[in-house]
Amino acid sequence: MFVLFEEDGAFRAGTVLADNDASLQVENTHGKRVKVKRANVLLEFREPDPGALLAQAEAASATFELEFLWEVCGDDEFSFTELAAEYYGHTASAVEAASLLFKLHAAPIWFHRKGKGRFRKAPAEILQAALAGMEKKRLQAEAAERMCAELVAGQLPAEFDGLIAQILYRPDRNRIEVKALEAACVATGLSAARLLLKCGALESSYALHYNRFLFESFPEGTDFPAFEPLQIPADLPVADVAAFSIDDATTTEIDDAFSVTPRAAGGWQIGIHIAAPALGFARGSALDAIARRRLSTVYMPGNKITMLPDEAVSVATLAAGSTCPALSLYLDVRPDLTITAFESKIERVPIAANLRHHNIEPVFNETTLTEGGPDFEWKKELTLLWDLANVLEAGRGKPAAFAQQVDYNFHVDWTQDTPDGAGVVTISHRLRGSPMDKLVAEFMILTNSTWGKVLDEAGIPGIYRVQGGGKVKMSTLAAPHEGLGVDCYAWSSSPLRRYVDLVNQWQLISVLQGSEPAFAPKSTELMAAMRDFELTYAEYSEFQRRMERYWCLRWLRQDARETLEAIVLRDNLVKCVEIPLIFKVPSLPPQLPGSRVRLTIKHIDLIDVEIETVYAATLAEPDADVVLENEY
Repeated sequence: MFVLFEEDGAFRAGTVLADNDASLQVENTHGKRVKVKRANVLLEFREPDPGALLAQAEAASATFELEFLWEVCGDDEFSFTELAAEYYGHTASAVEAASLLFKLHAAPIWFHRKGKGRFRKAPAEILQAALAGMEKKRLQAEAAERMCAELVAGQLPAEFDGLIAQILYRPDRNRIEVKALEAACVATGLSAARLLLKCGALESSYALHYNRFLFESFPEGTDFPAFEPLQIPADLPVADVAAFSIDDATTTEIDDAFSVTPRAAGGWQIGIHIAAPALGFARGSALDAIARRRLSTVYMPGNKITMLPDEAVSVATLAAGSTCPALSLYLDVRPDLTITAFESKIERVPIAANLRHHNIEPVFNETTLTEGGPDFEWKKELTLLWDLANVLEAGRGKPAAFAQQVDYNFHVDWTQDTPDGAGVVTISHRLRGSPMDKLVAEFMILTNSTWGKVLDEAGIPGIYRVQGGGKVKMSTLAAPHEGLGVDCYAWSSSPLRRYVDLVNQWQLISVLQGSEPAFAPKSTELMAAMRDFELTYAEYSEFQRRMERYWCLRWLRQDARETLEAIVLRDNLVKCVEIPLIFKVPSLPPQLPGSRVRLTIKHIDLIDVEIETVYAATLAEPDADVVLENEY
């Protein structure tokens, strides 16, 4: 005797070797002996042999029409043998019964299983929904196959329009577009980014990285929502000074300026003037919501995303030829450069000039300060401020930070034609710690520490930078900044560019005007703003570093460099001599830190932002007196 039984969700047949009532010993079609529970036996038969039954029943099952079977089987539960007898009009043979069983089992959408060999037809509404779902899946599969073929051929499917960022940066693998892209990547051996770049979905490798940042940090885009224009109080007094700023050529958000006014009795009044956008809008306004969302201006080579709209910046920036709203810190300075008094004012300040680094540095530097140098406008004021900056530095007991580090300036010319339209980059450098750098740094440290004390003494909370035990953190409580050598340090000098500075400016204005502060003591909103700023500022800074690395690689590629010189930092980690590019060289033999080596460039990857080089030669051992800057 032979039996048809179900095992592990599949139908099998075999020869009965022993009948133990509750179970059978069966030899299946592969010659394996198995124990089969009698409850799992669906059919007993004597012909044909088990192998033939399975083959013939499988072939015969294809002849049934599911729709006809569904129509004739009735609404009640039934067994396959009962339906087979009704279908054939006689007691069905083993092959006939098995073929119908296979058909019913293979169509769970049409027939729901109710037990071993028992079924019930699906209700009409459920069947129609299931069939519609199957048709949808079929059409989606066809669409995915078509889109995959188009991508492999280098064409962008129409369905991808408007979805590139989502597909590339946060793919939903349930979408057929993503499935098509993954299949095309397998077929071409390319990553998703490289394939989409090939298909023209991205303008350039630059767009890949920039758009990723926008997708993650500016999902609603960089356009500003509607806002009320700045309303600067019309009754602010006008300062009797001629102020000037010191910035690089690309700065448009000019936050700080200086003035020097001689005293009739000797000495000077030194003014440090900080742009005051906080006078033009209040906490809770639309502009506040914009600044609170962005928290900082985002800087990157060749571009920036400002914290405030240009219309607001243009009203508050300390532009030459304008009389601008400002918070001013005045210092009474004796002829011996002793500071005798501090005074803070809310006022309008006439801005006489915007001095730019590239114009001033050639005539105002360490050499000209030592040897005299040529005369130029603002020389007297700058020299006095320089002398006072040295006094301030000595008073802090801390040398200027990063005095011998190099600052790199990136300029991207977007007008020049390049193969991918991403612009031509120029990288220049200047030694940090120049007289101009020290001058600005010392007066900003003085301003931020002085105004931090003003807030603390008034019992008004602010946002401070605190350093102790080598750790830097932000706090709403005044505490020392050991690295700068000051009792407290509240960021207040860049309110056009940083939200914490804007917050502190609102708080300062409340102290000077005797009004209620924007943020009360122990304000949870102030804590939240501080926390969000710290996270966002770190995110923006990391993006800036990534983009600087990208433009360094473009600089090497556009100059068709075959070799470069680098300084060994440690182990196989090196820094390019000409640009701020740090990378590893696996082939580098053991070298002393500070050694100068020549490397051969093998490959530059602008998608993964990596460079592959091999060691070529050691050019010089480090000098004993040279201390490498720790830039990594």
